[in-house]
Amino acid sequence: MTFRPLHDRVLVRRIEAADKSAGGIIVPDIAKEKPQEGEIVAAGTGVKAENGVLTPLDLKAGDRILFGKWSGSEIRLDGEDLLIVKESDVLGVVG
Repeated sequence: MTFRPLHDRVLVRRIEAADKSAGGIIVPDIAKEKPQEGEIVAAGTGVKAENGVLTPLDLKAGDRILFGKWSGSEIRLDGEDLLIVKESDVLGVVG
């Protein structure tokens, strides 16, 4: 199935955190928080202003991003859990 986000939304695949802490302690699944880092799978075209001018997104497919803890809507496509996030909920691009 193909999916194309609309307007100022991006489709994000979460990047899972490591199973070990920096000190070498193994973190069980129930103690892990949802990752706030992800990779953009697809991006919308941008936002149209009232005068009809299209402002493109600063994000593109392949960008690694940080997003807010409670941002976006979780969806399942082709057996994979993904997240739809508005560009304004993206905190920044990593690397």
